[in-house]
Amino acid sequence: MTYRVVQWSIGNVGRNTLAGIVARPDLELVGCYTSSAAKAGTDAGTLAGLAETGVQATNDAEALLSLRPDCVVYTSMADTRIFEALDDLARILRAGINVVSSAPVFLQFPDGSMDGPIREAAAEGGASIWVNGIDPGFANDWLPLSLTSISERIDQVRCLEVLNYATYDQGTVLFDIMGFGRALDDLPFLLQPGILTLAWGSVVRQIAAGLGVELDSIEEAHTRLPAPEPFDIRAGRIEKGTTAALRFEVRGLLNGRPVIVLEHVTRLRDDLGPDWPQPAGQGCYRVEVTGEPNYTLDLQLLGADGDHNTAGLKATAMRLVNAIPAVIAAPPGLLTALDLPLITAHGLLPRA
Repeated sequence: MTYRVVQWSIGNVGRNTLAGIVARPDLELVGCYTSSAAKAGTDAGTLAGLAETGVQATNDAEALLSLRPDCVVYTSMADTRIFEALDDLARILRAGINVVSSAPVFLQFPDGSMDGPIREAAAEGGASIWVNGIDPGFANDWLPLSLTSISERIDQVRCLEVLNYATYDQGTVLFDIMGFGRALDDLPFLLQPGILTLAWGSVVRQIAAGLGVELDSIEEAHTRLPAPEPFDIRAGRIEKGTTAALRFEVRGLLNGRPVIVLEHVTRLRDDLGPDWPQPAGQGCYRVEVTGEPNYTLDLQLLGADGDHNTAGLKATAMRLVNAIPAVIAAPPGLLTALDLPLITAHGLLPRA
């Protein structure tokens, strides 16, 4: 069976989801949305740096919805436009169209505070939505939960992202949201009280739900390190004394003890924070299960271009694209990783 798909936005993730849609034999690209009037009328493949697809991008959202695709792959930036993104998703769902989306990330395993309109839109349209990626996503839902299936006793589950972001070309995320290149006493959006929990608390609670545990509370903590001298990264310049490394934790507590922990160790240079966790390979997602026995699982990332950040973007993209058939087949509603069957790269092995 072939599913008709619309790509919604072509940015860092969208150009990779578009490549993934084209790669799967059971998916047909029928439309592409761009918010830019200047890009409208350009072939979607051209915008993504790929071969032409025969599908022209458009900024006419209603025209795309009128195509009645089976699924929309939504990759528009949501970090700086959360409410606009929620409105977009609700509009698509009310039109009866299923969605796989990279954001807003708190919809992965929502707590009921901001997901009401999405649930209502899904019910009204009889459609499903699944928000996921690599982190938040696979690296801290199925990967750790699968590892716990070989445990006798679990004392703590810790999920880490250990990456150098120097080649991540997204200045808005790095500088404005994460606060790199800013004074250490200048608190960026990500580190405002409660924001880490909003973004990754869903991860912690989903692992707990998968293990049949209800947490008492969630707490967050962070620390930053300054640049020892000025240096350049792909997205811009980092001045001496400004933030050049960030480490944070979101901890799920049970009986006063952290039992599920989400940790990020983000550097812009490999020599920063030498006493912090170090990556396997160029960069990795790590799961540590403490108990009986103790397990450490490293998922190393490396793109064909030799860049681990390329691999991270592709992992987020393909987590969404490969789930399209399962999301279409699922009952209407807001889905989580706990609701879906095993997702594989079905049809991607060469047959000859």
